[in-house]
Amino acid sequence: MTSTAPRILLVDDEQSIQTLLSYPLRKEGYEVVSALDGEQALARAQEQAFDVIVLDVMLPKLDGFEVCRQLRARSGVPIIMLTAKTEEFDTVLGLELGADDYITKPFSMREFRSRIKAVLRRTERLGARPQEADDEPLEEDGLRVDFAKRLVEVRGEPVKLTYVEFEILTALGRSPGRVFSRTMLLERVWGDSAYRDPRTIDVHIRHLREKLEVDPRNPTFILTDRGFGYHFRDR
Repeated sequence: MTSTAPRILLVDDEQSIQTLLSYPLRKEGYEVVSALDGEQALARAQEQAFDVIVLDVMLPKLDGFEVCRQLRARSGVPIIMLTAKTEEFDTVLGLELGADDYITKPFSMREFRSRIKAVLRRTERLGARPQEADDEPLEEDGLRVDFAKRLVEVRGEPVKLTYVEFEILTALGRSPGRVFSRTMLLERVWGDSAYRDPRTIDVHIRHLREKLEVDPRNPTFILTDRGFGYHFRDR
């Protein structure tokens, strides 16, 4: 991004929500672009680049899930989905389609700003991250992870991971045998665990296993420590 002000695409069909959410963002110096339906959201994302996309699930023309799917097919832009508090299915499906984070309604402005800032900090860390001594690729039984280039191969075939999936794999893979709690992984990926359901990690772990393991139901790379968390198998 060449602009100094982070640019946010805010997708919601309710004008009152647009006003409520965009005002504090603009007050903090963000550039906010609005979209009122799914088709408009895809058009805006095609026209210009964004640092974050805030995407409501319930949209006219194309719902948030389909918008997320199409965006993720062509871009790695961070996506935060807005879901109904009682609809756990919406949350899981959004994550499965590649959303980076989600906020359940109703939510406070403090939580909303916290999520936006966390995503932007994450993006800044990724862009400024120097190569580290432990960036040596991980190679285990057909799995190859190039931490420096953020590339993953399974039995010689490239595997596409989301940002969150790769960060979880990096945390686990760099410390084989070390057990990470869900809270520890939340903090590793987003910088904090505030407002987030630890079960979010379980969804991402399931996705990782489906992409990396020969038999996801009997994993050999990412193992469960019941009652606590996960670890990458010890070498």
